[in-house]
Amino acid sequence: MINEVAQSLVGTGSILGLLPHGSGNGLGRNLGLGSADHRAFRTLLAGRPRAIDTATANGLPFFNIAGAGFDAEVGRRFNRVRSRGLAPYFWAGFRTWLRHRPESFTISAGATTFAVQAALVAVANGEQYGGGACIAPGARIDDGQLDLIVVKRAGAFRAVPLLVRLYSHSFDRSPSVVHIRGERFVIRRSAPGCIHTDGEVHETDADIEVVVRPRSLRVMVPE
Repeated sequence: MINEVAQSLVGTGSILGLLPHGSGNGLGRNLGLGSADHRAFRTLLAGRPRAIDTATANGLPFFNIAGAGFDAEVGRRFNRVRSRGLAPYFWAGFRTWLRHRPESFTISAGATTFAVQAALVAVANGEQYGGGACIAPGARIDDGQLDLIVVKRAGAFRAVPLLVRLYSHSFDRSPSVVHIRGERFVIRRSAPGCIHTDGEVHETDADIEVVVRPRSLRVMVPE
């Protein structure tokens, strides 16, 4: 819902107000609003506008995180489930992990190009997916940069440590993770496939161009 509404406000003088009431509330948590409680309502009335970055992946707008690979497949599976919340999301993730196979990616970040077998490639504007799952520690939503996170192929032996790091703000310190900051990334894979933008799944080309739009959206945040 936030993604759909915010798309029409990018680059305008209008201000987005949030009442986070989703499964993980990733964007809201990155802005200091974890749930639709009295603080969120008070922010609508007496908060302050803050200009944040936005981004596009092959022209598809996103405001928190976009990704290809494992998290896109989890998003596809989760979107078929009627119930919402963390428990169904974890179940969707577990079932996807049992069947998911790493993909071959070639990634260009500025002057650097490298090939990697990866379980997922995510580009983050904020730190977390939501629910405390912090994939890009230190990411700032208004610094004019995006954070590229690559999770190299990791078997069952490394899955549990990665999950622990995801919830302890140390995900990027894992030897299985590559973390790069930049304004533009090109992610190439062998064939077209699905990506997600803020959890919404789309089919797109084999080449995925991700570009930041610095401070292009105004959002109400707590004082």
